[in-house]
Amino acid sequence: MQETAWQVSLVLMSLIAFGVVYVAINSGKREEDYGPLVKSAYGFRTKLFWTVALLFFPAMIYNLVGLPLPYSESRADSKLGPAQVINVIGHMWYWEMDRDEVKVGEPVEIRITSADVNHGFGIYDTNLLLVAQAQAMPHYTNVIYHTFKKEGTYRVLCMEYCGVAHHNMMTEIKVGKS
Repeated sequence: MQETAWQVSLVLMSLIAFGVVYVAINSGKREEDYGPLVKSAYGFRTKLFWTVALLFFPAMIYNLVGLPLPYSESRADSKLGPAQVINVIGHMWYWEMDRDEVKVGEPVEIRITSADVNHGFGIYDTNLLLVAQAQAMPHYTNVIYHTFKKEGTYRVLCMEYCGVAHHNMMTEIKVGKS
């Protein structure tokens, strides 16, 4: 079997080598002037560049006007008072949180890290729409500032594949009145 594969590889390499030699020999034989063709191609490329630039530049400006995005309407240093703090550690394959209940309408500071590998910490509302997210990384703490405006149970899912039980890596944050 290996002998056959070797022979097929040798034949294919020989064909490619002959093709390269053929192109090299014939590349020096220019019988017509390519100047007008090159000039035409450069002209087309220039027109295409400016068309694309003029079309996409306004769209790019429109999309970048709102940046940088604010953390949230209510950061920890806002007028709403001190933030409720949740410390989160991502493990294979569960989230460890020091609290899972917060008050609606009050700022929350979520400090996220990982004990092993990178995890994606994503908070989803009751309709499974992404509310906030950050990376959970070993030896580093990311912080999310968020104010939950509606009561309910928010799901926390891992957004980055972290191993065979990744799909089971979920928990909940309960948001309610005092």
